[in-house]
Amino acid sequence: MLRALIVGAGLTGSLFACLLKRELASQLLQLAVWEKAKGAGGRMSTTRSPRDPKCTADLGAEYVTATPHYAKKHKSFYDELLALGILKPLTAAVDGMIVSDPRSQNFVTPLGMSSIVRHYLQESGAEVTYNCLVTHMYLRNGKWEVQRKSGSSEMFDIVVLTMPVPQILQLQGDITKCITDSQRQQMESVSYSSRYALGLFYEAGTQIDVPWAAKYISDNPCIRFISIDDKKRSVDSPTCGPAVVVHTSVSFGKEHLEEEKEEVQPLILKHLENLMPDLPKPVSSKCQKWRYSQVINAVVGGPGQMTLHSKPWLICGGDGFTHSNFDGCVESALNILHTLKISI
Repeated sequence: MLRALIVGAGLTGSLFACLLKRELASQLLQLAVWEKAKGAGGRMSTTRSPRDPKCTADLGAEYVTATPHYAKKHKSFYDELLALGILKPLTAAVDGMIVSDPRSQNFVTPLGMSSIVRHYLQESGAEVTYNCLVTHMYLRNGKWEVQRKSGSSEMFDIVVLTMPVPQILQLQGDITKCITDSQRQQMESVSYSSRYALGLFYEAGTQIDVPWAAKYISDNPCIRFISIDDKKRSVDSPTCGPAVVVHTSVSFGKEHLEEEKEEVQPLILKHLENLMPDLPKPVSSKCQKWRYSQVINAVVGGPGQMTLHSKPWLICGGDGFTHSNFDGCVESALNILHTLKISI
């Protein structure tokens, strides 16, 4: 039986796990997904209110945009998610949205952005382990021995790394010998923006009286985007209060990157109060630091993946090898699958 490990339970990793399972349905395959965080989603993260887990907010990607090109190229993926109700068209007002192509379509997720990832993980049948940080990789008798910070090491025939590129370069062991000088140079050229996201949760029945569901802010040194998440998703629940999500600017994120979240949150709240002085007091909040938010510079001219070793396979993927959105992750997952199909 082949054993495959996907490191990272974000969109690329979860979709690849699903595609691999569907492609090899008739073969014996044991799939594992290891994720260093305590839940699935990666940068398509949906967080729960500390007071009420039924109330959620998107602290990563806020919506999915399908350009005409990718709406056609990835039609089967969009059709599946729409048919299942995981995606639905964005109909709420987003103030200040820049529309580069009026033919593009925007979608939201009624159950939060991480519901896309959870769907693909469930379809994959993979054994998913959270709070699992990979540290070392060694070649042992034609397999990869993968070590984690806590827990025993395990052996795999296939390893696919989908975490941010700088985290791939931090791995120790024989993997360092597998990366060529050219590959290392390409990976070291990948860069990301950094941001903070803040979710504010309110009691059921709280009214937030603004004429928009989400708004881009262009004249504030801290805040770039505000969303009333239930309005953005067009979801009205009598038992869950609204959630306000704030995303900071890239410059603010870079300036405060090495500070603790507890120090940064009051700064964000102060700017939010200036922008929305009538905003009610939340009952709980959650702050997220995104050291690796969106890809600024990806690997140039790559095929959406980078093969570091074959037999046993070691492949890198994710938006650092394509571009930083839903379709970039789909492209990477498809290219990883294509690479492996040649030999499996």
